[in-house]
Formats: sequence, C-alpha cells, structure tokens
Amino acid sequence: MNEEELIKKAYEAQQFSYSPYSGFQVGAALLAKSGKVYTGCNIENAAFSPTNCAERTAFFKAVSEGEKEFAAIAIVGNKKDAPPEEWEFCTPCGVCRQVMLEFVNPEEFCIYSGKGNDVKTFTLKELLPESFSPGMVK
Repeated sequence: MNEEELIKKAYEAQQFSYSPYSGFQVGAALLAKSGKVYTGCNIENAAFSPTNCAERTAFFKAVSEGEKEFAAIAIVGNKKDAPPEEWEFCTPCGVCRQVMLEFVNPEEFCIYSGKGNDVKTFTLKELLPESFSPGMVK
C-alpha cells in the first residue's frame, strides 16, 4: 500500500471522530507489516485526560487483534468543517510517539502527515530524538 492510499484511509477514519469539545477531527491509518490496515479516530472526553488520540486508537486496536509489527502510519487532522485552505499538517503528540516507539524501529517507521493532496514524511526518530526506549528498561 502506498502513502496516498494510506492517507485516504486516514481521511475515511477521520469521519468517525468524536470531538465535541475541540472540534479538531483526527484520523489515522496504521499499516502493519502483515499488510493489514488498522484505522483510528480521536475520541474526546469531557474530563480530557481519558481522551484517546487517533494514532493510539489504531495502535491499540491492532495490538488487541494480535499485530505487533508495523511499517507506517498516516495521520490527518483539521477543525470540523474547515475549508481545505485552512488545514494543517498533523503530526502525533508526544504520548502517541512514545506508544509508537514501543512497537517500531524508529529509524524505519514512516509517519505520513496529510494536508489535502500534500504529504510530509517523517521517521519516528526524526519526531522523537533522544527517546526513552524499551531497551532502557530491559
């Protein structure tokens, strides 16, 4: 699956966002090394700390179904009903970056951030330098 197809799946997942407080809708599409795609959306909560990001939703869904090896994730996000010219590139928050690190090689895992038809590509290492990795506690 190429990055454009993965971004399209992230936009599809974004439609299920539950974001009544921020109005910021995020969708994610996680590509497992098996070839299967797991989608997620952000799910807000009035208490805020129980809110779950789209990226973590996709990872937790995949892991709960037995996947533990991943190749890439596509992420899109924008305010509800915002016209495309107001969209921004959306990258994962720090908590999501740490969750990703648990399951991927940070030098190889690709993160695609979509803004309409434009895509920026990052590795997890670029977005989470000097990270606290699983190897540090083993």
